[in-house]
Amino acid sequence: MAKKEELDPETLALINWCIEVEGFLVAGGATMAEAQDHIEEQIEWFTDQFYDGLTPEEAAKEALA
Repeated sequence: MAKKEELDPETLALINWCIEVEGFLVAGGATMAEAQDHIEEQIEWFTDQFYDGLTPEEAAKEALA
């Protein structure tokens, strides 16, 4: 049986951050599917925002602008 791959803390932090962004995108009027699709399509941009220190709310506002 293969051991489940463990994510490093930084990757987990990015995933959790994106989940929070998703919530703010939905609050801003996107459907859950639209929010997920947008994050997947723009993952490099969102990753940059994460490393630039934006909060999930700030990143969602930028994405909705």
